[in-house]
Formats: sequence, structure tokens, C-alpha cells
Amino acid sequence: MADITARRHPHRLAHLLAPALLVLVTACGGTGGTGGGGHASGKPRATGVGDPLFPKLGDAGYHVRHYGLTLDYEPEGNHLRGTAAISARAAQDLGSVTFDFKGLKVRSATVDGQPARTSRAGDKLTVTPRSSVGKGSDFETVVVYDGVPKDVTDADGESTEGWVETDDGAVALGEPTGSMTWFPGNHHPSDKATYDVTVTVPADYTAVANGELKRKDVHGGRATFAWHNPEPMASYLASVAISPFKVTETRADGLPVYLAVHPEETEAGARLEKLLPEVLAWESGMFGPYPFSSAGAVLDHNAYIDYALETQTKPYFDSAPSDKLVVHELAHQWFGDSVTPRTWKDMWLNESFAQYAEWMWEEAHGGRGVQQIFDDHYDGKDPESKGIWDFPPGDPTPVTISDSPVYGRGAMVLHKVRQTVGDATFFDIVRTWTSEHRYGNVDTAEFVALCEKKSGKDLGELFRTWLYTQGRPAAP
Repeated sequence: MADITARRHPHRLAHLLAPALLVLVTACGGTGGTGGGGHASGKPRATGVGDPLFPKLGDAGYHVRHYGLTLDYEPEGNHLRGTAAISARAAQDLGSVTFDFKGLKVRSATVDGQPARTSRAGDKLTVTPRSSVGKGSDFETVVVYDGVPKDVTDADGESTEGWVETDDGAVALGEPTGSMTWFPGNHHPSDKATYDVTVTVPADYTAVANGELKRKDVHGGRATFAWHNPEPMASYLASVAISPFKVTETRADGLPVYLAVHPEETEAGARLEKLLPEVLAWESGMFGPYPFSSAGAVLDHNAYIDYALETQTKPYFDSAPSDKLVVHELAHQWFGDSVTPRTWKDMWLNESFAQYAEWMWEEAHGGRGVQQIFDDHYDGKDPESKGIWDFPPGDPTPVTISDSPVYGRGAMVLHKVRQTVGDATFFDIVRTWTSEHRYGNVDTAEFVALCEKKSGKDLGELFRTWLYTQGRPAAP
């Protein structure tokens, strides 16, 4: 996520997540939708992966391996047609499967090519196949849907996610639950999958998604863009941006770099084109090899949101970003995108590293030293330090998950570790973390264990004080 003090309304999630928390458990043989008799039946199955903050999100009964999304979008009227082919493996015997899905009309569904029955309750879509799916079996669910996709907005109207219509297109942003507004899925960060996203739009538009562009076809006044994302991705990082972008394709140390820039941001786009390779090289030197097979960014001119987001392989910027904001979102490619928290409670593992990367960039480019930035946060002299002692960064709530302690105090935790173990050990920890957990899911206990293993020190008191203790610790 963006640097919250400059780019993000701090309490947006309090209202934004309310709809996702109204999920209801549905029966295997619910009413409505497609199909007829002969479908699997059984007792209602509890869904949700049991996330400490959002327990109803996702479905622990299966693991998605791949999403194949085929979308057709008409900006005039903000109308979306979609087909989601979801390839998964059952973690248990399944009489039905559920997907997080909000708003759009389901037209049909199949499981392994056979018609399936569907029902809706809250933000859950239940698909009931003709026959149960056995534990360990691979299966494919295909859902056809359409309609006017909805965004999800704060009660005060200051921040929005989901499918956001703009003046000349749309963008889909999903942290933490907005992806359910444009495709059905297992929308919890613990269930990462590969993606193919094919988007058809009017020929004077460009549709950008994660990964590499494999094909562009223009026919009959419509353009189709086929994107392939081969590395596992949490669904909140999936994105589609549609606008009359100007595209630049370059390479950085052999890595394909795709930059889509709104025509109103040409000057900032030229700056970003030069900055991206510089930041990627600098961060690779500290964090280890860049984890994905492509890189880039989307630079939009969007009056409807006020933040940037670390969408995988191509961070999204709503307007011209500062250098530090670019550093922040690219750092997330390692921390959050490649190495993803197992639950939302460990959000600090994403934001602390991205924020600390900003501090190190400032020091490396003639600004304050990292220690001075730490001291300015501790003393309240830094504008970004406002509110950092409101709660421990390791113990957020659904309301506070994106508040300043997760960012600034989280970065302070990392600096205390660095002070305690020394630079050589600290950066060994960082590179081991990104290497051993590449494309995986992690939690705080694993990070603490790695720090103690590499340093040979008992760091329990450090983490208890800086990560979990309420209020400002005693003077360091």
C-alpha cells in the first residue's frame, strides 16, 4: 500500500470492509441459479479460512491453482461481461464450493464441464456440482457473469476500491477485498494462484493487467489484450487498468518493463521511465533478486482514488508519484507480493519493509540518515509519525490495519533489529527471508525465528516491546 500519510485515507477500511463481513454460510443445495436435479447435497459447510481479522473471507475447502479470466468491458455504461475459469484442488470432500463475489449477475456455472447450481448470500456465491468433488481431486469451475461492477467506498466517500469507474475508463484495485467486485474467487491472501487475464475494450483504449502481455488483437473496433502472470499471486494484488494509456516497453538488466501512462501525466511518465530501473537495481542489491519475470507500472490520472497500490509486477499510481512512493511500492514486490502474509493480522510484514526502504532511500540520496528518521519518529518530529503509538503494529484490528503504526512503527521494529544484530546479519536475514519464502505465505513467528537463528540472539524482548507493547517504549 501507499505511504498512508500522503496517499491514503487512514480509516478507509472501517467502512470498506463492512460488506465483506456480512458473509453468510450457505447450504450446499441452495435455491436459484442454474441447473436442476441430481446435484450434490449435504449439510451446510462453514466457509471462510478463519482469518483473525476477517474470518468469513475465503474458503478453506480448496486451493486455487489458476484463474483464467476473460473480460469484455464497455466504458460507455461501465458494463462488464466476464467468464472466470477457476482451476482448483479440493482440500476436503466438497458437496459445494463458495467464492467471494459481490454484485455482478451470475448467468451460468459449470464444474468440470457439467452444469452446476448457484446461489447467493451476502458476498458469497455457492456453486453446487452434480456430484461431490473428492478430497485431493483437481476440478475446474467456470462462472459466466455480467453487469455494472460496483466499487466499495468509505462512508465519508474519501477512498474507494474494487472496480472503480474513472472519467475515461476504469481500474480494478483489490486490497483487501475489492477483487470480489470483478471476479469470483477465493479472495484471501493465503490462497495464491497464477493468472491469465484477457480483456477486450474499444480499440482506442489499452487494458493493462499483471504479468506480461502475450497478445494484442484489434478487430472490428475492439482491441483484446491477453496477459499472463506465471508466478503465484494473492487476489488482492490482481488488477486491470483501462484507459487511453500511452505505452512504453523497455528492458532493465534483461527484465521486460511495461509502463502505461495516462496522456495527462506524460511528464511524470518520462521521469518514472528513468526511475523504475534505478529503483529495481537498488532494491535488488539489498533484498535479493527481483522475484518476478516482468516489471513496470501504471501511471493514471484518477480523481476517484487518492492512493497508490502494489499491484503485482505493475504498481498502480493514481497520479504523479514522488520518488519515495515509487520506492515504497516497488519494495512491496518483494514484501507483500512475493512473500505474502498468511493472514491480514501480519500486515506489518508488508508495510514495515516498504516504509523502511523509503528511509534507506532517503539516506542513500543525501537526506536524513535512517537513525535520524527513527529518532524523528520517536520524538514526533516527523509528519509521518502522527499516531504511530496508537496501537502495537503486530496487533491491528479490521479498523486499524492500514493505520500509521503498521507503517512507521513497523519500520522502527526493523531498525531495532538492525541495531541489535548488525548490518551484515540484518541484510542476510532480509535476503534469506525473500529467498526462502519466495511466492509463499508467512507469519510473524517465522520472521522472529529467522532473526534469532541468523543472529544467535534471543530477540523476544525486542519484539515484545516494539511490535506488541501498547504505547511508546522507553527511550531507545
